Amino acid sequence: MCLKRFRKCFFFFFLSAFQLYVEKQKGEILGVVIVESGWGSILPTVILASMLNSGPAARSGKLSVGDQIMSINDTSLVGLPLATCQGIIKGLKNQVKVKLSIVSCPPVTTVLIKRPDLKFQLGFSVQNGIICSLMRGGIAERGGVRVGHRIIEINGQSVVAMAHEKIVQTLSVSVGEINMKTMPAVMFRLLTGQETPIYI
Repeated sequence: MCLKRFRKCFFFFFLSAFQLYVEKQKGEILGVVIVESGWGSILPTVILASMLNSGPAARSGKLSVGDQIMSINDTSLVGLPLATCQGIIKGLKNQVKVKLSIVSCPPVTTVLIKRPDLKFQLGFSVQNGIICSLMRGGIAERGGVRVGHRIIEINGQSVVAMAHEKIVQTLSVSVGEINMKTMPAVMFRLLTGQETPIYI
């Protein structure tokens, strides 16, 4: 991604961010699960993947699954490792009011890859529906593909129950505009009950 485009997107995200406060009891966890936005994201930060029904985050009524958390109590989370972000949230346990800067986003990411013909490599690899590598500067990266995301749809067709070989075949013969819907793989497993959430 060129520096000019990054700066433009960076300012767009921060202009789109809004601040909110979540009130909680002293000693109470915030009640969230966060995941990485995925390598290839315009602005790498963490995404709200799940909320404890009785927790402060859910009780506030101000947050939604898919929201990107830009900062907590004016500490930026942009570019920080997931474990560091989790540590910051765990450190809020004794606070009674938490300030969050949020960019509201749907949990599903829409990707548009423009592939003129089959001579152009898609520029990413997939294993069991999960994007596991991405070529820098390729048409997939430019289209918004992110490492660690689960492919949900390809050109309007659900691939959730599709075999790995069929997904690969579908992608390999696709040309023109390839529309995909993806979400972080961890979020997908949480939403489908394949993984038990550990709230912090």
